[in-house]
Amino acid sequence: MNHRSYLALAIPLTISTITTPLIGAVDTAVVGQLPNPAYLGGVAVGTIIFNTMYWLFGFLRVSTSGFAAQALGAKNEQQGMLAFIRPLLIAIAVGIFFILLQGPIEHISLTLINPDTDVHLYASEYFSIRIWGIPFTLMNYVILGWLMGMSKIKVSLVLQVFMNLMNIVLDLLFVLVFAWGVSGVAIATLLSEVTAFFIGLFIIWKATPYRIKMPPIKEMIDPLSFKKMMAVNRDLFIRTLCLLTVFNIFTAKGASYGTEILAANAVLIQIHYIMAYFFDGFANASSILVGKAIGSKDKHLYKKTLMLSWQWGGLSSLMIAASYYLFSDYIISLFTRIPSVIDLANDYGIWLILFPLSASVGIVFYGVFTGATEAGPIRNSMIYSLIVFLITLYIFVPSFQNHALWLAFTVFSLGRSVFLALHIPQLSHKLFPKRSVRHEDNRIS
Repeated sequence: MNHRSYLALAIPLTISTITTPLIGAVDTAVVGQLPNPAYLGGVAVGTIIFNTMYWLFGFLRVSTSGFAAQALGAKNEQQGMLAFIRPLLIAIAVGIFFILLQGPIEHISLTLINPDTDVHLYASEYFSIRIWGIPFTLMNYVILGWLMGMSKIKVSLVLQVFMNLMNIVLDLLFVLVFAWGVSGVAIATLLSEVTAFFIGLFIIWKATPYRIKMPPIKEMIDPLSFKKMMAVNRDLFIRTLCLLTVFNIFTAKGASYGTEILAANAVLIQIHYIMAYFFDGFANASSILVGKAIGSKDKHLYKKTLMLSWQWGGLSSLMIAASYYLFSDYIISLFTRIPSVIDLANDYGIWLILFPLSASVGIVFYGVFTGATEAGPIRNSMIYSLIVFLITLYIFVPSFQNHALWLAFTVFSLGRSVFLALHIPQLSHKLFPKRSVRHEDNRIS
């Protein structure tokens, strides 16, 4: 493993994962071309609601990738299939549950965010359409996680690029040609998600290294394996709850400052998503490599992956921060043409320069821990970071308002990096104890 082979894995994964926030970004950018900022605010609020529901179960992709990579490293065919089937069943059940409870979810979400009347109307319109795509999106998480864990990077890239290109084309068609407004944006996203699911199933059927067959029921519900999977998913669920608490507080507080600040924050948050998912590509690469190292008991691969994660996490953070500093005016103009929103986004955009510098370690090494299927430190570091966020918010928001929101978010991002980095020595010792390492070195020599 060297820089070239790491990047050969990380770059396609970066391209693949960076397409994930493009659904919300494209929705925001297309609606931002319309004259009324309430359209942009409505889509922003609707996107937050769906990000909340999807991120709560984002562990379906992350844990699937880790367990699949370990099965691949161990060359265990049955565990490889179980790594796909178990989370797929969870995705189906959760998706149906959300559809059945769509009324209360919409009411509670809009009550908590409490946007202006016009924004509320368009957010409700957006929600009532996109809700039907939830089961397909969650199953898409499982499909993508399994393909990544199996190192089928190119096909996972093709699947995500296709879904987002379809979304872009339909967005432009439905909104700018057919003038369907917010409904057009939601329908475009729904059709893209459903289509991607069926294509994803076809890709797995063609690309799997295993025979397609249902494992024995006894193996599917094996108490020890199922307990391990659910423990990882539980910790990742708590991690996501903390993350979503931050974003929802951020959005709700921003909404209280008026529609224009809400719209400006929505633009900046979409740009932040793209930055974060850029790092997530490196995190996925590290997750796959750590999973393989554990499955094959390869200590050297594990140590090399840690080093490359440090190096490329730091370098990419500098590149992203510099890129935004140089091209921020152009980037913001891609999302909206409303002069007042552009001015506000430029005023608060300085905080986005700090985001990659503060968050890179936390996001990239998140992949190391998920590849090891050791989610406890991820959970704990996120809880500590949430506490720091709330303290910062309480102290500074009364005086500095929206700037304080961004300050608290930056401190939160830095906390994720610092608190998770402190767990790395403990993880290394747990996976490859010193006694085992010396024994392996003697055996190799």
